[in-house]
Amino acid sequence: MLKTASPTATAASGHAEGVSNDEFRAAMSRLAAGVVLVTAQEPPLDPDDPGAPDMEDVGMTATAFMSVSLDPPLVLVSLRTGARMDDLLDEQPLWAVSVLAESQRHIAGRFAMKGRISDRLLFDDIPYVRGEATGAPLVGGALATLECRTEQRVTAGDHTLVIGRVLTAHVPSAEGGPLMYFRGRYRQLG
Repeated sequence: MLKTASPTATAASGHAEGVSNDEFRAAMSRLAAGVVLVTAQEPPLDPDDPGAPDMEDVGMTATAFMSVSLDPPLVLVSLRTGARMDDLLDEQPLWAVSVLAESQRHIAGRFAMKGRISDRLLFDDIPYVRGEATGAPLVGGALATLECRTEQRVTAGDHTLVIGRVLTAHVPSAEGGPLMYFRGRYRQLG
């Protein structure tokens, strides 16, 4: 009798049999996603530097962001385990999200760079205000901004799902459409 693998069988790598990283990425790249900038504050990188600010601003572009619940208001962001923002939000429960407009592609690209040590220069020429509840930067011209406090962290494969309670939500700009990510590129709706 010929045995076939069950649809739920997994290979030693943790992938379903027959699904490669490239195939999975290609399939998921066909799912259009909105683009957000996740921001938070961390203690100064060099506390002995008298010229260093009291807190450092940190930002990260994300496309895996969604609403979870209306009552209470909860959102979720998926972060690569061990990424700088994952490590920071493990220690810092307050963070913010700016939903980027189609005209803010340059902001998304800037904060998607890997391997940077400090984000201080990345915020230099971007208009923002500090959130009243978190102190985190909220990008000017964003379609919406939310301030959050982490409620739960869930390990899911090579990512951490950070669920946050929404403390403030504002719609500062009704102009323009959303910045989207589709097939590995930033795009405009329509």
